Amino acid sequence: MTRLSRQVWFGIMLIVLSVLAYYIHFLIFRDPHHIFIFMMSDVAFVFIEVLLVSLIIHQVLEQRERRIRLEKLNMVIGAFFSEIGTTLLTYFSNLDPNLDVIRQDLIVSSDWSDEEFDRLIKKLRSYSYQVRPDELDLVKIRCYVVEKRDFLLSMMENPNLMEHETFTELLRAVFHLAEEMKFREIIEDLPEEDIGHLTRDINRAYSMLVYEWVAYMKHLKENFPYFFSLAMRTNPFDQKASVVVGAGQGTQGPHAC
Repeated sequence: MTRLSRQVWFGIMLIVLSVLAYYIHFLIFRDPHHIFIFMMSDVAFVFIEVLLVSLIIHQVLEQRERRIRLEKLNMVIGAFFSEIGTTLLTYFSNLDPNLDVIRQDLIVSSDWSDEEFDRLIKKLRSYSYQVRPDELDLVKIRCYVVEKRDFLLSMMENPNLMEHETFTELLRAVFHLAEEMKFREIIEDLPEEDIGHLTRDINRAYSMLVYEWVAYMKHLKENFPYFFSLAMRTNPFDQKASVVVGAGQGTQGPHAC
């Protein structure tokens, strides 16, 4: 018996029980007038009940579930930046010849307002993200992203990602870069055209990394000040940033194989 047929039979059973209850009421009190009064009153209230349950209560529960899903998603985003995102962002931004145009804007502080984050995100949309192809260490990049390939694949299987389209696109961009690198067994002395192709893939990932990093920093400031403190101390755009409180060394790029 299918689920639908079980529901149909359950509905029929409830209707039969309702009719039986009204019939017993009639047998006891012999007052059809009051039976129909209460029946019409109950039918009239059904519409208000539908309004309360399907529109108001259901919407409140749906918003709560969505908030929980977004919290789980932001945990996934945090794991991404901790495992690979911040390191790639540090390395790519250090190869950006025009970074000084936006570097100071990306030094996020604890007294930032939502409006400041929004202004920064708007400014970043018009920035041209480019790395110097002649300074790319493709061997180092290949080693790092291929090593993280399984991690990226496991993240892409997370169903919560459907709630965040832009972060999903970032994962795809970084995973595509890992795939491009993986299938090049000999990464040294590539043709100039091929280096240009890889540079475009890197620029695509770089632009999405910056945008998602800022959005994630905004989320941390609003909800998790202790995580936000660590994120400020590992800011890939702050050359003075250090995870060690009071130290003055910047974050590092991808490690060599």
